[in-house]
Amino acid sequence: MREIVDITKALADETRLRILALLFDGELCVCQILEIFELAPSTVSKHLYILKQARLVETRKSGKWNYYSLPDKTAPAEIRQTIDWLKKTLSSQPEIRSDYMRLKRIIRIEPQALCERRRETV
Repeated sequence: MREIVDITKALADETRLRILALLFDGELCVCQILEIFELAPSTVSKHLYILKQARLVETRKSGKWNYYSLPDKTAPAEIRQTIDWLKKTLSSQPEIRSDYMRLKRIIRIEPQALCERRRETV
């Protein structure tokens, strides 16, 4: 039962739903997620932590970069079913389409350049 509570808690926030939708096409670096949402790093970190606790995202570290992705096919059934449902329901949302347009521009920029640019504006 705890897993279901964690999943529903994670889905109860628009930003977390938008993060999940962006991951439908593949993994993203934290700095790319920061750039899309223009939120404080601590805020994005908290959202990603909640998604990870619910097992809706996985993380990997490559050098100093942290990458997030959706779980693979070995994830529990309730996770796979949730992701499938989200893919069906979120794709038609205007906010999601807008996020994808921004993502197309952002993924052309190297993660290091995004992080450096962010540090300059802080």
